Parts: sequence; C-alpha cells; structure tokens
Amino acid sequence: MTETEAWLALARAPAMGAGVAEALLARYGSPGAVVGAGAKALRAAGATPAVARAIAEPDEAGIARDLAWLEADSAHHLIPLRDPRYPPLLREIPDPPVCLFVTGDPDVLTVPQLAVVGSRNATPGGLDTAAAFCAHLAGRGLTITSGLALGVDAAAHQGALDGGGFTVAVVATGPDRVYPSRHRDLAHAVAGSGAVVSEYACGTPARAGHFPRRNRIISGLSVGTLVVEASPRSGSLITARYALEQGREVFAIPGSIHNPLARGCHRLIRDGAAKLIEQADEILEELPALLRQPEPVGAGVPDAPEAPSAGLDPEHEKVLEAVGYDPVPLDTVLQRTGLTPDVVSSILLILELSGRVTAMPGGRYVRAGRD
Repeated sequence: MTETEAWLALARAPAMGAGVAEALLARYGSPGAVVGAGAKALRAAGATPAVARAIAEPDEAGIARDLAWLEADSAHHLIPLRDPRYPPLLREIPDPPVCLFVTGDPDVLTVPQLAVVGSRNATPGGLDTAAAFCAHLAGRGLTITSGLALGVDAAAHQGALDGGGFTVAVVATGPDRVYPSRHRDLAHAVAGSGAVVSEYACGTPARAGHFPRRNRIISGLSVGTLVVEASPRSGSLITARYALEQGREVFAIPGSIHNPLARGCHRLIRDGAAKLIEQADEILEELPALLRQPEPVGAGVPDAPEAPSAGLDPEHEKVLEAVGYDPVPLDTVLQRTGLTPDVVSSILLILELSGRVTAMPGGRYVRAGRD
C-alpha cells in the first residue's frame, strides 16, 4: 500500500478525529504502518473498535475511487494533515480534518481568508450586501471563504469572483459531487479562481450531520468570520460559534428590527460575541491585529533604525522590493517576483495594512514612506 493509499484509508475511517490520527501516527511513525498494525493493536493504542476495523480492513473500492479522482485532473489534490501544504490556521483548531480533498489551487488555502456566512433564504438586500462586501474585500486581496450553499454563501463566492479576487468553498460532500446541484457552474468557477475543499472522500453524499462539521473548517481556515444575515436558529451561527471557540474574530452586519433574518446578527452583537460592521473597510481596519505575528524576543529594545524590509519573510521582502518607489501595476509585480497572483495579492494587502505599501488609483502600488 502506497503512502497516499494509507492516508486515504485513514481519511475513510468513520469518526477518525485528528487527535486519534496523530496519536496513531506518533506511535507507528507513518500512515502505512498504522494501516498495517492490525485492529487489535489499534484498539490497544486508543482507536475505537469501528475506527480500528475500518483502518485494518480499508475500503479498497473506495480508495480506488479516490485514486481515480486524484488522477483524473491535475487540479485534484489530497493534502494530509502532515503535508507542508496543509493550511496552518486549520491545523490549529481542536479537530482538524485528517485529509483535505482539494479541487483548484492548494496555495490559496494558506493566504489570509475571511469566512462569510449567512442565511440560505436571505433577503435581496442581504444578498446584495454579501456580494458587494465580498467584491470589495476580494479586490483588496482578501480571499473569501464560504460553503457553496444557497443564499449568502453563493452571493459571497460570486461577489469575490466579480471583484476579480479569490474564493474558497468548503463543501459537505465528497469532492466528486456538488451540492446543491444547481451550483455546479459556480463550483467550477470557484475552483478556477481558488479552491473547493472537502474532508469527505469520493462518493460521500450530502448528509445533515456533515454541514455543522463543515462549518468548523470554514471558520478554521479564516482569520475572521462575517455573518451577513442569520435567524436565531441559523446554521451560520454555528460557524460563528466555532470561530469564537477557535479564537478567531467574528463580525456581524446589523439589519432592520423588522427583519427576522437580522435577529441572529443582533444577538451576536448584543452579546458581545461579534463586532458591528457597517462598511467593508472596517474589516480591513481590523486585519492588522488579526494578521500580526508575535513579536520576537527582545522586541521593544531601542536599536539601530530598521531596514525597509526588516522582519519580513523572503516572499514578503521579494514583493516589497518588486514594488519599488515608482507606482507599478500588479502585472509588473507578478513578473518581477514570479509568484502566483493569489500569493502576491495577499502579500500586497498585508504590506499595505502594515504601512509599507500604498495602493494607488488604477490598480498600481508604490512603496510607502514610513520605512
């Protein structure tokens, strides 16, 4: 059994949480060794009988189906928990998926994302607000993440696409299915400008219990979650709760006191669980704190004047050097750095928020004077 096949066996084990997976991997060293350990040894190592049996007797037909999906298109990817491409923010949550099935560009999963969620039965005004916010934020380099559902989710994805930005859809089915089916074209568009992500193996249908678990991934990938419209019993409030439990920021857009779909947002704001948001730029104003890295030991000690690129990682430094002190368009930055558009857009946003780069009219960028 190859390593990929072993990871697929772990991914297909029912209720295989990351905690159990990590414990088994720590004990046996590799996914292949875990699969070959045998049910009795796996139970002794802490796996439940169902998990131990599923790992020791893997679904070979299902694994073959997963492999066929992976080989069918170069845009199909499997990202196991120990893969360097696994999103760092998602790895931090209490129960990250053992594997991610990704259609599209896996690199987009590591750039700053904002989760945007809300009612499936949103009002026309709510849909317009979601689309407008997401078009603006995506145009500024922030990747929009949602769940491909009807209503606010679809408006969020389409807004990001219309804004020329990137978007991620986290789905509650296998990667070979689209739910709802009417969003097939939207799913293809998202995969072409971002990624469609699932923790479920091929052939998995939409089930009621999958959607709440899917929501922890939406919030887990993101630096914050924006709730646009939500009734008090809306599933989008589950995403907001996950975000709070994961230590992420929650934002909510208020609505009319006569709109039942505004009551969930109002409750979040009233309870102090969410920050009231009226304009998209208010979220951008919060981002420096959300994206701030821990200060190194010795920070705050007076020293020599900081160099323009001090404290930046190599890719950020490369983009900063590519911008220069004369305004340049995004295409020039891409050409000078050789980085992908999603990575450059994300880095430019971070550099702008940190005061190192200024966005100019006409989509041009210039080094700021603070350095």
